[in-house]
Amino acid sequence: MKKTTVYLPDDLKAALGRVADERGQSEAELIREAVGDLVRGSERPRPRLPLFHSDDPTLAERVDEELRGFGE
Repeated sequence: MKKTTVYLPDDLKAALGRVADERGQSEAELIREAVGDLVRGSERPRPRLPLFHSDDPTLAERVDEELRGFGE
């Protein structure tokens, strides 16, 4: 594990201390948890290709015609 220093505004540091006390966790544990949630939440699954398969090679040329009225 690597040590990292962060600067927090006084009010956020005080709130972090209160939450840590309430939960019986260290401030470092709470920070690791929050950063982990942020990082995992920003990961999007990569689409698997092909996203769409059609045996009709002219479908792309007729996409507007095929989708007319869809979603109305």
